Amino acid sequence: MSKVTVIGAGAVGATCANVLACRGVASEVVLVDIKDGLSEGKMLDMFQAAATQGYKTKLVGVTATDAEGYKPTANSDVIVVTSGIPRKPGMTREELIGINAGIVKGVVGNALKWSPKAIVVVISNPMDTMTYLALKATGLKKNRIIGMGGALDSSRFRCYLSKATGVGIQDIDGMVIGGHGDTTMVPLTSKATIKGVPATQFLSKKKLEQVAADTMVGGATLTGLLGTSAWYAPGSAGAYVVDAIINDTKAIVPCSVLLEGEYGQEDICLGVPVVLGKKGVEKIVKVDLTKEEKAKFDAAADAVRKVNGALYEIGALAK
Repeated sequence: MSKVTVIGAGAVGATCANVLACRGVASEVVLVDIKDGLSEGKMLDMFQAAATQGYKTKLVGVTATDAEGYKPTANSDVIVVTSGIPRKPGMTREELIGINAGIVKGVVGNALKWSPKAIVVVISNPMDTMTYLALKATGLKKNRIIGMGGALDSSRFRCYLSKATGVGIQDIDGMVIGGHGDTTMVPLTSKATIKGVPATQFLSKKKLEQVAADTMVGGATLTGLLGTSAWYAPGSAGAYVVDAIINDTKAIVPCSVLLEGEYGQEDICLGVPVVLGKKGVEKIVKVDLTKEEKAKFDAAADAVRKVNGALYEIGALAK
């Protein structure tokens, strides 16, 4: 028996819960929100779809405004945090920090009271900084706090590689490391492959650079089109990370995790490839970067570290 709690019944959280249910990843999925009736309504809607979708996952919706309200989430194996306000057109992920820091810190604490052994997957933006906040505020071991961003960015990278080459996305392998931000992510074009063949044999350097550029603004592009943040790809990426943990798949997925010397960085949560399993982050995978990729990764670290500093300035973390 396995149990997953998704905090935040907005578009991303509800999509994540729906994907988990449809794929039968966990025996029970609990969706939590502060707004009365929202999570209950969405889970009832999903239950009404079970007859035609064929899944047997137990679905629970919970309205919770304090720690006591989280009691139905007790003994969760994984806690997914999507809470916070979404981006609006023209807004960066970093601009969300003042509002979302308080929300994320509160809900993680409430959930861990009932599930002290759970692994936490952070989706809330700015994702790298919220992952760092969750790690520092809870004092959990670093293998139990995971930021989802790289899984999503890598999915978008593969999408744009598919569009550029005309090859099916399932035959494409591509990875994005660095920060989960429009200017901080680092698509590894040198490592992208199509059925094992380097993408450089399919696309010119100029076209690969365009793919990387499209990837970096993949979320902002959707925000501009939709008027709010995306939800299908982020929710699905979150569910993918949870699946790797619950089912101990040992999948290698780029995720934001605490670095302690890896890739030349210290005391920062940043996207790097990791092995995911039942213990959460089971190994950080070392990838040889080109000189240009390493420079971009280091620049991303500098930018994320600057945003992290705001956590101390607003009192979310003690200096």
